[in-house]
Amino acid sequence: MEGKEEDVRLGANKFPERQPIGTAAQSQDDKDYTEPPPAPLFEPSELTSWSFYRAGIAEFVATFLFLYISVLTVMGVVKDKTKCTTVGIQGIAWAFGGMIFALVYCTAGISGGHINPAVTFGLFLGRKLSLTRAIYYMVMQCLGAICGAGVVKGFMGKTRYGALGGGANSVNHGYTKGDGLGAEIVGTFVLVYTVFSATDAKRSARDSHVPILAPLPIGFAVFLVHLATIPITGTGINPARSLGAAIIFNKDKGWDDHWIFWVGPFIGAALAALYHVVVIRAIPFKSN
Repeated sequence: MEGKEEDVRLGANKFPERQPIGTAAQSQDDKDYTEPPPAPLFEPSELTSWSFYRAGIAEFVATFLFLYISVLTVMGVVKDKTKCTTVGIQGIAWAFGGMIFALVYCTAGISGGHINPAVTFGLFLGRKLSLTRAIYYMVMQCLGAICGAGVVKGFMGKTRYGALGGGANSVNHGYTKGDGLGAEIVGTFVLVYTVFSATDAKRSARDSHVPILAPLPIGFAVFLVHLATIPITGTGINPARSLGAAIIFNKDKGWDDHWIFWVGPFIGAALAALYHVVVIRAIPFKSN
């Protein structure tokens, strides 16, 4: 009986795995990766560094190119009555996801490759960058998005651009504002959660079971979210993308539901940051 009681008391811990799959890099002993220190809330010295301004320029250019390619793709699909003669919804999703993959790959070493205020907000909450840099990035991202959408309008012409909707996000017919908000929250959570996971220091550890090229899963997450939510909101999950298209389109359709494409992504990003801190980084709560 004593043996049985001992088995019950120990349970699964009686025969622990020597090395659970995917956790080798998480050992606290002899780590072969470096945990970056939390970013300070304010870092005045950044303002005197050329790398700070170079990073903002990279975010501007990347968001400009992102809007240029993605909105042009949307315009190409919308202009035809039948989607069979265009790249269709799948093509739009590939354009967004593919551009994010390429642009994150190009700018990751300069600015971190955010290209999205929601990503920047989530990483700020996760103590990955300072408030100064976060605000600067968001401003440059929005300016780049406005310029990118403006160039598309120049190519398409004012009349045709307006008739085709300008690539502006809105809640589609048959869905409520609550549906749209929920889609944006969950979609952005998927994106920012992927960003946190793909850029975790453990991923580059020598003995990690999941070595990964970070831009690939991030771009693929954008692709999948677009496949799921284009029919609902046209897929925002990026406030800069939604703002740039809304400003250049500048009609009621682009502004009526615009708040959803800020509130939803920021809530989704905050939830992803919280999940990262509590679950991925496994920071314990102190009890009184």
